[in-house]
Formats: sequence, C-alpha cells, structure tokens
Amino acid sequence: MNVRVLVAKVGLDGHDRGIKVVARLLRDAGMEVVYTGPLPNTRNRRQRRHPRGRRRRRALDVVRRAHDPGALVVQALRERGSEIPVVLGGIVPPQDLDELQELGIAAVFGPGASAERLSARITGIVALSS
Repeated sequence: MNVRVLVAKVGLDGHDRGIKVVARLLRDAGMEVVYTGPLPNTRNRRQRRHPRGRRRRRALDVVRRAHDPGALVVQALRERGSEIPVVLGGIVPPQDLDELQELGIAAVFGPGASAERLSARITGIVALSS
C-alpha cells in the first residue's frame, strides 16, 4: 500500500527538530512524505498546497496547547467533504486526549513514541480509511 503523508509544523516557535525526525522516520518506513516546514502556514494554505486526493494522511507537530489547531484542521477538512485522517504529535495533556478523539483526531503520538509504533499505527489508520 502506498501511504502518502503531509507533515506540517504548526506555529513559529522554532521547535521543529521533532517533526523533521518524524518525517524522516516515515520516509524510512517507505511512506511518501511531504514536509511543509516550519513556515507561517495557515490550515487553508496547507490544504491548497496539497489538493484533495493527493495524500492519504496528515500529521501535525504541536506544542503548548497548540494541539487546538489540529481540531481546526479536521473541521476544515470535513467542511470540504474530506475524510482524510489527521494525527497529532507532541506534548498533549492526558485530559485532552478524549476531546481530541471526539473532534476527529485519529491518533496522538507523544514524546518517545517509537518509529515502529508510529509507522504501524499510521499504516493501520490509512488501511481503515481506504
């Protein structure tokens, strides 16, 4: 199965090492990875950059309650009729996990998530959404 992943860094705090590592891990696992970089990307700009049907999964790196934009990305995708799964990575307080799932986030990966877990979970989510 060809898995395409759009990897985006939300925010301009300069903490982009984690998302770069994730992009490389996914690429090394055989996925097609498009990394947008730590640019001042709005969710709409990211969606226009990669039109519907061009990718199979979205991944966002988030910090400090910055996981809130993940829900906004899901909302914008659903408003456009897209069912592309969205996953988040970063430090997310445990009390926020249920809310994120209810909002449509397919998975959340915290610090220390292994490459094997990340790759297997994303591949599984893509398989379920196909």
